[in-house]
Amino acid sequence: MHCPGIRADQQAPALRRFGARRTAPGCSGAQGVIRAAKRELESLPEGGAAVRSFAPKTRVVEGQVVLVTGGTGSFGRRFVRRVLAEHAPRKLIVFSRDELKQYEMQQELRAAFPAADFARMRFFLGDVRDRERLTLALRGVEVVIHAAALKQVPAAEYNPSECIHTNVLGAENVVWASLANRVRRVVALSTDKACNPINLYGATKLASDKTFVAANNLAGDIGTRFAVVRYGNVAGSRGSVAPLFQKLAAEGAADVPITDPRMTRFWISLDQGVDFVLSSLEIMRGGEIFVPKIGSMRMTEVADVLAPGLPHRTVGIRPGEKLHEMMISGDDARMTTELADRYVIEPEFVEYLRTPFSLAEGRSVEDGFVYASDSNREWLDGAGLKALLAGHG
Repeated sequence: MHCPGIRADQQAPALRRFGARRTAPGCSGAQGVIRAAKRELESLPEGGAAVRSFAPKTRVVEGQVVLVTGGTGSFGRRFVRRVLAEHAPRKLIVFSRDELKQYEMQQELRAAFPAADFARMRFFLGDVRDRERLTLALRGVEVVIHAAALKQVPAAEYNPSECIHTNVLGAENVVWASLANRVRRVVALSTDKACNPINLYGATKLASDKTFVAANNLAGDIGTRFAVVRYGNVAGSRGSVAPLFQKLAAEGAADVPITDPRMTRFWISLDQGVDFVLSSLEIMRGGEIFVPKIGSMRMTEVADVLAPGLPHRTVGIRPGEKLHEMMISGDDARMTTELADRYVIEPEFVEYLRTPFSLAEGRSVEDGFVYASDSNREWLDGAGLKALLAGHG
């Protein structure tokens, strides 16, 4: 079906976005859908995808004690630098289990920041699997950012119990330690793989998401509020395919491995991820899963941008891998509110005081709405991907 006024490469995602799957074939039966899609497409910048800023409007943790689990990982390191430089916390605690990474991070921060800023830092060795240690670490903490996880899909498939202990039981430990210490706010990092999971990693993160959402009902007069942020591939982070493609190109490889030419993924920069966590922390009411509006890209195009001129070698999808990723399923749509720069999956069971976003700031999405990397209406081009990678550096 061709509908005038909408670029052919954006028609299908736009029509899916506005529910045209439920209309009769042909333009005449879907004019309202087409007009709505066209209006939103016209609001997009040249190239079809916005490299958005998710920056919070305030210094959201100023004067507060903040702890980040998994603080020596890609996200944790960037989060610590940004918060220390821009948000003036009273104390910023890195909680992780790798003493060497903590030592190296201490040296880097000591060299990068004035002594008065570095004095705000604390480094706490521990594992989210250890509830007693975690409970001790959270004494006096007001804000927890939970980033610790086992994330490698093939490793999780081969070592399921290890993944479950860290991602599921670790999440439960964060909840209990937070409640025991009367922490004010907790934001847990999730993944697009938690939506309709087909692999163990995604299943453990779905269980983690459910644990944090439900924890709001356990808080009672303690008042702790829990929320989740869910986003896609982080450009340039440890485990991302982008550094691999760049390395192969620099080494003069004969080709680049592509799992499947049809594969698509959501992409976000590390700085966008940090900002998204902070701005979600700023507006959270408890029980939400926040999903950013970010661009998609075909993996073949990613390879062409980062390893130009190299032919593609199809190697096949790995165990537990999806052809396309999804962040909001059709079943989630009835609880999903759209805001200007993100979607909010609202909690279904609410036994605490909470005002839904749908009553004021946002609007409910169409019934059956799906937010997936192949039907996304925003697509990154080469310049957009390079901008995201620049944001990682």
